[in-house]
Amino acid sequence: MISTETTGPVGPSSPRDHGGTAGSSGPRHEETDRDAAPQFVLPLVARIEKAAPPARTDALETAARAVLVLLSDERAVGDGEWAGAVRDWQDARIRKVVRRARGAEWRRAEALPGITVRGESAEVRVFPPVPLDGWPKDLARLQVSGTELEDPRRPAEPGADHPVLWLNPDLEMSAGKEMAQAGHGAQLAWWELGEAERAAWRAAGFPLAVRSAEREAWEALTRSGLPVVRDAGFTEIAPGSCTVVADHPALRDRRL
Repeated sequence: MISTETTGPVGPSSPRDHGGTAGSSGPRHEETDRDAAPQFVLPLVARIEKAAPPARTDALETAARAVLVLLSDERAVGDGEWAGAVRDWQDARIRKVVRRARGAEWRRAEALPGITVRGESAEVRVFPPVPLDGWPKDLARLQVSGTELEDPRRPAEPGADHPVLWLNPDLEMSAGKEMAQAGHGAQLAWWELGEAERAAWRAAGFPLAVRSAEREAWEALTRSGLPVVRDAGFTEIAPGSCTVVADHPALRDRRL
């Protein structure tokens, strides 16, 4: 199982540890409270058919957009039907788990409450958070093996005004792990943005790119004051590893 969590923005210019406002804007409690709180997880299921698997980068970007779509959905905020679960999830460790489905498995997953987000070749369904040990049976039986995806060609360079989730070039991660990390990065950017900036991003369809940073640029990115994902180290990589820098133009402009 690919299980991953973020410990929130890090770096010399981070304005807060884990957000700081209630509801969908971020966790409400301090670090020590988050460990003591009941633990929830955000399930993400990628459709990976044997005959036509998605491109790796498209899957990463679609997973990141899926997280943003859920966070901004009317059911996840205020008095929405998913809002309580989202608040409970964000008050604890921000865990995400990515599993894969094909054929009948995917059809059963689509029948459960959630949102399917489609990219160029990828389909990812995101579900409201569930207790760490309380997965719906049709999701609990899904496997993570089979998410080793490849890009058929090198992804294009993102435009200067395009939000980019920069991956750490020195870490080896499976596609499922990177999908979860990209989701973390998108979520940290969402927390940092103001309401007008969020509304504009949502209205545009949450455009974003996921790219591996150049090695010579990575350290500067982690020190830039932009949100940085630091992994808890449950799977694949060492605890405290910085995995993603969320480089949204609105956040970049604040630091000029």
